[in-house]
Amino acid sequence: MGKGMNCLFTFGGLFYLMCLTSCHGGMDSKAANASQDSLVLGGVSVSKTDTVPLCTGKLTKRWKAPVHLNIDTLHPISKDSLAKALRIERRRIRDSVRLALDKLPKHLYFTFDDGPLRGSKAIDSIAKARKIKINTFLVGKHAFMSKGLKRDYQRYYDNPLVECYNHSYTHGNNKFTSFYSNAVGAVNDFEKNETDLKLQHKIIRLPGRNIWIYDDVRRIDLQSGASTADLLYTNGYKIFGWDVEWKIHGLTGKPIQSVHEIYTRIRNYMNNKSSMEPNNVVLLMHDDMFQNKKGQQLLSSLIDTIQRHTDYQFEFMQDYPFRY
Repeated sequence: MGKGMNCLFTFGGLFYLMCLTSCHGGMDSKAANASQDSLVLGGVSVSKTDTVPLCTGKLTKRWKAPVHLNIDTLHPISKDSLAKALRIERRRIRDSVRLALDKLPKHLYFTFDDGPLRGSKAIDSIAKARKIKINTFLVGKHAFMSKGLKRDYQRYYDNPLVECYNHSYTHGNNKFTSFYSNAVGAVNDFEKNETDLKLQHKIIRLPGRNIWIYDDVRRIDLQSGASTADLLYTNGYKIFGWDVEWKIHGLTGKPIQSVHEIYTRIRNYMNNKSSMEPNNVVLLMHDDMFQNKKGQQLLSSLIDTIQRHTDYQFEFMQDYPFRY
């Protein structure tokens, strides 16, 4: 990369080491079948005797961290040469980290918004039939619109494969700019939802906003929701958005993209590490997409495709993210 420049970030012969159990217990992925004597991460063979716990977060930190170069001030180089050197080093680090992350478990989060709605009963049944974990972001107002929807909410609540989270009580009455203009009022709406639905996790998805605030992450898509999200986080909530959306047709309620298209997008996000957290992909869907047999067949087909062709683990949002 040029004389007089030493990279602060180097992998060399020392890469991140791992043990054979994840931070949440046993591993169901292909990574669990690696040799118990040694593992190969980033092209380097690592002895079992050198291992450290999987969820150290070091690979994730390396993936996200900006690249810095030491510059020899006695032998300066041009801005173009420096920019080129930074690009080369960034690519080298990313390629090495990607190879290492590819050896580790992949986590997929199926999230369904706006329930309970007419599709909720089918989603609950599919989760049981396929034995996968799913995540529902519920709207309290919907749960009390009819006896049937209240039963659907209770099905979710009683199903150990379903976790129930907060999507506000009123869904902002679908007037989001107005809803978020009063941050205190919006927070009260979420708190009412938590109380009325007996929600056990302080996890929220904001209606109409793809906002993330948790741990060391703060990403805002639209500023009109920022003050509400910040106030919720101050009050102890985590706010999660999504990486991939299976879009819903506004008039028919049917899924827009094909199963193949959504599956390909999930794979691309996982392989390219372009999701919010590498090796973690959050898929957004809506309950009313699956109110008829066609939609339910599409959802079952997506699950079957993922289970047949990948080793992805279906996870609860309360465990997000898995960092390696």
